[in-house]
Amino acid sequence: MKTTVDFQKERLSAGQKVGVINLGCARNLVDAQMILGRLKKNGHRIVDLPQAQTVIVNTCSFIEEARKESIDTILDLIELKKQGKIKKVIVAGCLAQRYGKDLAREFPGVDAFVGTPTLNRDEMPQQLQLTPKHFAYVKICESCFNACSFCAIPKIKGKFISRTIESVVKEVKALDAQGVKEINIIGQDITAYGMDVYREKSLARLLKELVKVIKNIEWIRLLYAFPSHVTDELIEVIAKEPKICKYIDMPLQHISDHILLEQNRNITTQGTVDLIQKIRRAMPQGFVRTTFITGLPGETQEDFEQLRGFVKDFRFERVGVFVYSKEEGTLAAKMKEQVPEKTKKARLDALMQDQQVISAEIQQSFVGRTLKVLIEEEEKNGPPIKAFGGDSVERTYIGRSEYDAPDVDGVVYVRSTKPLKAGDFVQVMITDAYEYDLAGVVA
Repeated sequence: MKTTVDFQKERLSAGQKVGVINLGCARNLVDAQMILGRLKKNGHRIVDLPQAQTVIVNTCSFIEEARKESIDTILDLIELKKQGKIKKVIVAGCLAQRYGKDLAREFPGVDAFVGTPTLNRDEMPQQLQLTPKHFAYVKICESCFNACSFCAIPKIKGKFISRTIESVVKEVKALDAQGVKEINIIGQDITAYGMDVYREKSLARLLKELVKVIKNIEWIRLLYAFPSHVTDELIEVIAKEPKICKYIDMPLQHISDHILLEQNRNITTQGTVDLIQKIRRAMPQGFVRTTFITGLPGETQEDFEQLRGFVKDFRFERVGVFVYSKEEGTLAAKMKEQVPEKTKKARLDALMQDQQVISAEIQQSFVGRTLKVLIEEEEKNGPPIKAFGGDSVERTYIGRSEYDAPDVDGVVYVRSTKPLKAGDFVQVMITDAYEYDLAGVVA
């Protein structure tokens, strides 16, 4: 399959105005930044969509819902091309990587299917940043070792690869020099980082190197840790280093030994419990974001009730739930005892209802406390917020605490009598709590 660089050399005239639509997760966003960075380097103009001659849609195919969104977007772009509003449509990303030949037959109106960009082990990626200037994503590895029975990522992404510590440090130093305040370390499994190039789990080692070189960056956040790869050393580094957010995104997927075995997660019920307890002891004020899957083939009502009990007992601060999606080419797709869609959805709803109660209680516990908040933007229509002392409160801003990852968690609505700007850190007295968001005034 052609790369984006191949395509732009062959079929994009010099100075072509190019726009991008990015679908899917933050890992996809980094891929989109790499695509645009390479195109800009080769003389193309990166513009907003209304001005674009060529539109690249960076697709996701992780689950059925993501594939549908990708297909719908492709169809919309083909229609714009028919209307003469754009000249070329390029489909990039996971969907093109996985189904490029089939899609080429299905959608002749698309000019090229180019797959995913390659992560270079030794070089800092050439990127055009799509995030706000005050935060960035840093991808340290691609694909994974884990071969979970329900997941097609290794088939899409290929062999696991880690960047060298030197290349990551170089990128982070450059972001720091630009005034970035927060970096989010990402990859399909960041806890496997280094297992290929250094022959050992090296995330803790990388983090130690990063905190040595940063000056402007105040938050380092870890996204997408694999439970069985979380080491004692990593937990210690997160707990003790002030600039590492006391927040870890660690998809657990289930708790029943039966389902964990079927999922090929390489961890047991007791191993999971021990790990969570270890994290809680090291970081009593820390947050764990996790996800669960309902309806894997063979999941019994007993398995599901065990999962509900686990969620209630451990009271995770952030939880996402997905219904099992039958993915072509995976082991789970061939399993017998496929769970009916209605049952999968009912279990998701029940689990989320349980979590909503827990989340509301956790949110309420912040009222009266002061949190460090990173300002994102001014908000004209935020919720009403109680003000202390009768002071006039003129502006409302949207921000995030260290417990809120960009785009996936809640926000903090901040009222201030002084003007603030994106990238400012402020101390906020929390006065109100909502189901997923908080609100308060600058202390």
